[in-house]
Amino acid sequence: MRSLEQWLAYQAQVHPQAIDLGLERLRLVLEQLAWRQPTVPVITVAGTNGKGSVSAYCEAILGAAGFKVGTFTSPHLRDYRERIRVHDRLAHTEELVAAFEKIEAARGSVALTFFEFNALAALLIFEAAKLDVWVLEIGMGGRLDAVNVVDPDVAVVTSIGLDHQEYLGDTLEAIAREKAGIFRPGKTAVIGGREPSLGLESVARSLNSPLKRLAIEYNYVLDGDGWRYRGTHWDLPHLPAPALRGDIQFTNAATALAALEEISPRLTIPAAAIARGLSAVRLVGRFQTINPGDGSPTWILDVAHNPDSARVLARNLNANPFPGKTLAVCGILADKDAAGIVSMLDHCIDSWWCASVDGTRGRSGQALADVVQDEVRGPVIAADSVAGACTAALKAAGREDRIVVFGSFHTVGPAIDWLESRGWLPPAARPEYTSP
Repeated sequence: MRSLEQWLAYQAQVHPQAIDLGLERLRLVLEQLAWRQPTVPVITVAGTNGKGSVSAYCEAILGAAGFKVGTFTSPHLRDYRERIRVHDRLAHTEELVAAFEKIEAARGSVALTFFEFNALAALLIFEAAKLDVWVLEIGMGGRLDAVNVVDPDVAVVTSIGLDHQEYLGDTLEAIAREKAGIFRPGKTAVIGGREPSLGLESVARSLNSPLKRLAIEYNYVLDGDGWRYRGTHWDLPHLPAPALRGDIQFTNAATALAALEEISPRLTIPAAAIARGLSAVRLVGRFQTINPGDGSPTWILDVAHNPDSARVLARNLNANPFPGKTLAVCGILADKDAAGIVSMLDHCIDSWWCASVDGTRGRSGQALADVVQDEVRGPVIAADSVAGACTAALKAAGREDRIVVFGSFHTVGPAIDWLESRGWLPPAARPEYTSP
């Protein structure tokens, strides 16, 4: 019998392409598995940026209300099991292995991608867990993403930006229409971006899907240390500020509430549970701040990996000024717009360490440094690993400085490993990585 590690290595070789969007292969395998659509509410979340935060708010609030929630997200930072969570715990290794064995027996000659194995395993595990509600995060795009094989009761699109153009299209409207592929006839479509999208709206109207647009059908206002949400069903004053940092998190939290109020007729979600969920939510690598407290600099971890998310990171850095310098450790995949990303942060960063990122889509630290030095004013240094870049940046930093690690999940994950090896991660910083 294969171990989990052996299964993951095997799955990376089954399909000749790492990415091959489409739903037909999954439908063939699901038919062999006699899988049926869930009978409990499903929230599906797509978007260029913010979908991880919205999913986290939904999970935290539903959990605080006492419901058993299945959450599927991707990619992972350190542990593959992060992708599939059931009732606030990681999927058991044995559950994953059993699901992979069923999928392998059912697929026959159908060549599945790594992500398709992942999505199918989540569906089988959630089906067996007898959940109250599912929260599913789209991996890429929407229309042809494996997650879209599930019919949601509420479909959320958080934002539209230029990313994965080789698969989704070269314009914002083309990308919007791909993401609008998660909308379903007659089911509510929640739009979380402030910029209007004719593509999203026209698809929703063609399906007779009720539209919920930020600042139109739902909105929020800041009120002292808290905020107020107003939607189609709820009016919630005196909400606590979201536990995730950054002003964009009010938008993400409001978008989550806009989705949750649509399933509230089926699942009662008290205002007290909403407040608890907002205060308790945790999401590693989203402007996550670590203060070692031993005279060492402050660390900020952020998975920003496209120009739009880099713009948000810059805004958060500017909104949280620091007495010393800001140093950057960045690692960016080869298929990402490195020049566009770092140019958004030039005015925030004093010195740069460019780290090599491993994998088929990886980029060497030197190759990244060659791009970065043409876009920024501060000194740029290449490193052969994330750990090496963190070590070098730490050596150059003073106690009043801060070090920002960003550019990819493949950068933040190794940085967390490195910080943990130095004893700088308190247990509360990573509860989701403990073994079930």
